[in-house]
Amino acid sequence: MSELYDKIVNQRGSLESLVAKIPGFKGYQDKTARRNANTMLREYITAQIQQTLDKMVSIEKLVLNNAGIAYMTRTRDAKRKIQMFYDRVDAAMPGYDGMWAQMKIGADELEKIYAFDEAILDYVERIDFALDKLKEAAIANDGLENAIYEVEEVAQEALDAYALRDDVLTEISQSV
Repeated sequence: MSELYDKIVNQRGSLESLVAKIPGFKGYQDKTARRNANTMLREYITAQIQQTLDKMVSIEKLVLNNAGIAYMTRTRDAKRKIQMFYDRVDAAMPGYDGMWAQMKIGADELEKIYAFDEAILDYVERIDFALDKLKEAAIANDGLENAIYEVEEVAQEALDAYALRDDVLTEISQSV
């Protein structure tokens, strides 16, 4: 499919790795539990992304106070990408609930789905890490351009990875 797809699928962890990150998550193995697992995963991820959005708002204020308005367009663009990531995760996944519960999914397909779910969680952590670096740059009033760029890049890659997850689910649903 693409370089990003290959990266996500080749760096996949195990189900146990994903389960360890989300309290109460058991996975998609049981058809009857898929809808609940999907909802639980979506709620957990959106809560994590909301925390990064809240963090971004406070960092934006810090940038404004320390560097003036010069970077506000850039920080707003970075925040918009994080918000888009949140919106996609929050709104896009429920569309699969009906078909998701009925699909007969093999081990290979489950591995791909788990790889993407774990990658989405990793992107949330990467965005958070990039925000920490942006905060440091804002406090020092140095390196803001690069730090904002990194937040934007990670958020865009997260959006791209999520779009690939949608493609994988669509592909799986068409093949069963």
